[in-house]
Amino acid sequence: MKIGFIGLGNVGGKLAESLIRNKFNLTVRDLDNKLTNQFLKKGASVAKTPKELTKNVDLIITCLPSPKICGEVMEGENGVISGLSKDKIWLEMSTTDETEVKRLGKIVKYKGAIPLDGPVSGGCHRAATGNIAIFVGGERSAFEKISPALTAMGKKILHTGELGSATVLKVITNYLASTHLVALGEAWTVAKKSNLDLIKTYKGIAISSGNSFVHETESQVILNGSYNINFTMDLVLKDTGLFNDLAKKLNAPLEVSPLIVKIFKDGQKKYGSRAWSSMVVKRMEDLNKIDFRAKGFPSELEDNEPEEKGYEI
Repeated sequence: MKIGFIGLGNVGGKLAESLIRNKFNLTVRDLDNKLTNQFLKKGASVAKTPKELTKNVDLIITCLPSPKICGEVMEGENGVISGLSKDKIWLEMSTTDETEVKRLGKIVKYKGAIPLDGPVSGGCHRAATGNIAIFVGGERSAFEKISPALTAMGKKILHTGELGSATVLKVITNYLASTHLVALGEAWTVAKKSNLDLIKTYKGIAISSGNSFVHETESQVILNGSYNINFTMDLVLKDTGLFNDLAKKLNAPLEVSPLIVKIFKDGQKKYGSRAWSSMVVKRMEDLNKIDFRAKGFPSELEDNEPEEKGYEI
């Protein structure tokens, strides 16, 4: 199977590297020539346009920052859609909008190709080692056909149902992660002002009913003071906005979600769009004139689990 990968950013680049590491025939495309040159040196081919890439591969993967950018890559002049033909598969791995992925999916089907949505979850550190989780929506037969690529990029693979279902599930999980992060800011505030040992507090939360993936990962870089989670404030606002918008479309009144959006907007205003998203807890540090520093925590996360072939759950 020949694979094309469009979008070599924080997550996409790491997923593409997993494909190279596992000896797949890979063609890449990104606006940043430095990134594509790195892949060229590793044995990948480089396409000049999305259309050229699409014509020369069986599976086209997009992993891009926003629904708007993905739409431009798909539908623009020399875009993916203009290069599609019968039985090619498009896998949308961006965190996007359900309505948009279904809209593009209809156009892909009209060309005789097969659309799938396949967002990932678990953080950049797990994308780097092929241990990230992948949700996939769309035709079961197409899911099975690209399974070798999925199990090279990720560890736990879940087929979620029809096209768009993976996107909805991803938006839900990102909302939960953002909510956990905001709650951690308040939890660390109370722990600090109670004069608790923050190292022991970290361990205590980790073995308790209050534990979360966000605590186990992001609390480490918060306590270090780097806040470097490899995910930025603007991306969280995109994700929480998608969740909030989805609830409105479903006519589902929510209580916590609008507050989470408001808090992250304030974090963006204070620290900038490209600040690490975990800096949202700094709002509590600044408000209370404290810090959450503790010794022995890393400045950046690394996945210490050995890479292994993925599997469907």
